[in-house]
Amino acid sequence: MTPAARAQAAIELLDLVIAAARDDGAAADTLIARYFRDRRYAGSKDRRAVRDLVYRAIRAWGDRPLSGRAALAGLARDDADLAALFDGSAHGPEPLRADEPVPEAALLPSWIVPELAGLIDDAEQAALLNRAPLHIRANALVATREALLPHWPDAQPIATTRQGIALPAGTDVEKDPLLASGTVEIQDAGSQIIAEACEVRAGMTVLDLCAGAGGKTLALAADMGGEGRLIAADSVRDRLARLVPRAARAGCSGMIETLLLDPGREARSLAHLEGQCDVVLIDAPCSGSGTWRRNPEARWRLTPDRLDRIVALQARLLAVAAPLVKPGGRLVYAVCSLIDREGRDQVQQFVRLAPLWQARRAIDAGRPWGEGTLLTPRHDGTDGFFFAVLEKPC
Repeated sequence: MTPAARAQAAIELLDLVIAAARDDGAAADTLIARYFRDRRYAGSKDRRAVRDLVYRAIRAWGDRPLSGRAALAGLARDDADLAALFDGSAHGPEPLRADEPVPEAALLPSWIVPELAGLIDDAEQAALLNRAPLHIRANALVATREALLPHWPDAQPIATTRQGIALPAGTDVEKDPLLASGTVEIQDAGSQIIAEACEVRAGMTVLDLCAGAGGKTLALAADMGGEGRLIAADSVRDRLARLVPRAARAGCSGMIETLLLDPGREARSLAHLEGQCDVVLIDAPCSGSGTWRRNPEARWRLTPDRLDRIVALQARLLAVAAPLVKPGGRLVYAVCSLIDREGRDQVQQFVRLAPLWQARRAIDAGRPWGEGTLLTPRHDGTDGFFFAVLEKPC
């Protein structure tokens, strides 16, 4: 592919990403893979160059651009080399026009900024779009972090976690036999911190209410030493199904029960656990604003109406979970979001309605925020999270 053809391919892909963001379609990575599956003539250098250009444009614009051409033309305003690729050649984009529409310069959607936690200043906002580091977790059921560190050159322990390891960018963990064997799991340090904040122990009854594919479930199982009752619940069958082979690899499938919930009727499916759980973790569905550095096009998917629906769901899940906790037990609420309505405000509302519950700071990481803790990419080197540990009165 010529450089101009790569620019045109990036425009076509950006059109697909923009449409998918508008219509709740496939993720950018999936769209890029599909695009090149049908274009075998594109070599590895072509694919890498196009992908880099697509993500450069996605990261540049907070509000969803009108089109892929507008997104790339906006970059070309300040990049003469890129502007030169709009040359009208056979496989390249048409020349730029003087009145070419381009997006407004902003890293985040304009309506989101007032919704962010007060600790998210300009530097923190910029860090939300930086490339994410690669973190893994040693599976304490089969290995220690210290024993695994020599396996990778330049691997570093993550000080705020018990089992976390930071690997250099570009480390090919996906093909590492330690991942295939369940000895390690790919997991951001923030997720590891939240699992540790649950303070689970062997013999407990623990519910992971929104388990998804089970990343935090596996961390909880390791902290429980493989002993106890651990229920992984979710309303999406495909997500729960992915946990089963992961648990088998990690050596903890015998202690994990999976429970498929009926959306809107979760309380009915969980009634048998009322007052039985030592710990309930709600890793609640959220805007994902704390993971924009991994999924920057997610900024283009979020709307005020969608945020309203998410906030209502989070409040309902808190109400469902509270009766399941035994007296003296803990409810841990977490969102991978830095929007106050999803984090700080949800917990403050819960405590107002249930004033006997006590919030407590369970782990020395992040910064206190309201009744909980805020983790941010710039301050903590993690994805963005809010979490709170709430203790039920005896």
